Amino acid sequence: MIQKVRSWFSRLPIKWKMVLWSSCMLFLLFAAYNFAQYIAMNRWMVLQEQTSIQRNMAELQDYFQEKRDTLNVRTIEGSRGFLEKVNGKRQLIRILDEQGKPIVTVSDGLPPANVIPQTALQTELLSVWHYEDHLLVMRSPLIAGSFHGTIEIVHNLETFDQLSDSILWIMIVAGAGAILLSAIGGLMIARQLLRPIHSLTNAIRNVKKRGLHERVEYRGASDELSRLASLFNDLMHQLEFSFQQQKQFVEDASHELRTPIAIIKGHLSLLDRWGKRDPEMLDQSLSVTLQEFSRLEKLVQELLTLTRAENEAPALNDEAVRPADIVKQTADRFAALHPSLDIAYELGPIESDTFIRVVPRHLEQTLLILLDNAVKYAVDVPVIRITGKRTEERAEIRVIDRGIGIPPEELPFIFDRFYRVDKARSREKGGTGLGLAIAKRLVEKNGGQITITSSEQEGTCVLLSFPLEGPMPT
Repeated sequence: MIQKVRSWFSRLPIKWKMVLWSSCMLFLLFAAYNFAQYIAMNRWMVLQEQTSIQRNMAELQDYFQEKRDTLNVRTIEGSRGFLEKVNGKRQLIRILDEQGKPIVTVSDGLPPANVIPQTALQTELLSVWHYEDHLLVMRSPLIAGSFHGTIEIVHNLETFDQLSDSILWIMIVAGAGAILLSAIGGLMIARQLLRPIHSLTNAIRNVKKRGLHERVEYRGASDELSRLASLFNDLMHQLEFSFQQQKQFVEDASHELRTPIAIIKGHLSLLDRWGKRDPEMLDQSLSVTLQEFSRLEKLVQELLTLTRAENEAPALNDEAVRPADIVKQTADRFAALHPSLDIAYELGPIESDTFIRVVPRHLEQTLLILLDNAVKYAVDVPVIRITGKRTEERAEIRVIDRGIGIPPEELPFIFDRFYRVDKARSREKGGTGLGLAIAKRLVEKNGGQITITSSEQEGTCVLLSFPLEGPMPT
């Protein structure tokens, strides 16, 4: 049975679970409070009834003690008027002799037969039932002079019971009404609280049907559910942006791959038709085909490099390295491949006791990309300067050229994949538009930053910035 109830409860919507939980909790709290209040009030009313009957008993004892010298059966019988005056509503007063026989009985609506007369050796207070009547009985020995007997007072608690029952029913009805109101209020509160979740559910459903542009509507409140809706919207923004980037990447990659493939296919078709017997055409076609194969191979290699740079976890190098050493080695190797290149480095501020935590091949590959770009877009003789600077928390490397520069409107897009400022010249120089995208990913994977400033016909400055590490252990 319990398992069935749990299974049924688990299938309920959150809204009804909240309503049931709040109603049950309120019911338990209200029931506990009302029960404690009812018990306390019932005891108080019983105490009042007991106090009243004890007061009557004390008054009777005082009256008969005053007459102790002349107290006898005849005197007691003559006290009926006083007893009627003392007696209350629905109450009985009875004086018994030593054998327990009634001498005088005074009653106001309470039949004497409801309680059997009994003598008492000491004062006693009893709560008894006669069928449906609840009676409070008090007996006290009467010893005055030579007389020995018992005073018996019986009080009907019908009024007390009716009042007690009325209070109980009022509490039950009020409790039921409070629980009903709490259930309605809980339902309204649950709807209000769960509104962002319903919006989130609808947004997810709409995303599935209509696309990634759907968002959750909320009023900008600062509660947890609104923050959840805001977080979902931020996530959808990032997802949509990533999806658009991926879509653009596929389109750009397809376009870039289509050109060399089309050129290779065209020359192979030309050779297949009539170029086999023409040595000059054969040499020209083979040369162009090999050139396009080389460009295609480079494009595929850069695509793989970019994919690895984006998908790899942040680089973790166990040892701090000296950036000046990597810059010098890379610049010297690059200068050896370009004899006409005018390259110089001034790394003074970062040469001594300056270390950064970076994967050396990542920094080397980034520098090669920047140097290669500086040579491609140089004017006449390539001139490149590499400088170093150290701040309180970071080491900075600047690669400065005197090339054609970048227009200001192009700078925000310079790190986008396949983006080329001068597309015709980039294709002529063998550029794919992936170099700076790769450099940015490599730098960021190592906890660094890369920024570019440029002026047309004056040159470009690329700034690499990395957090400083402590000196390398000796």
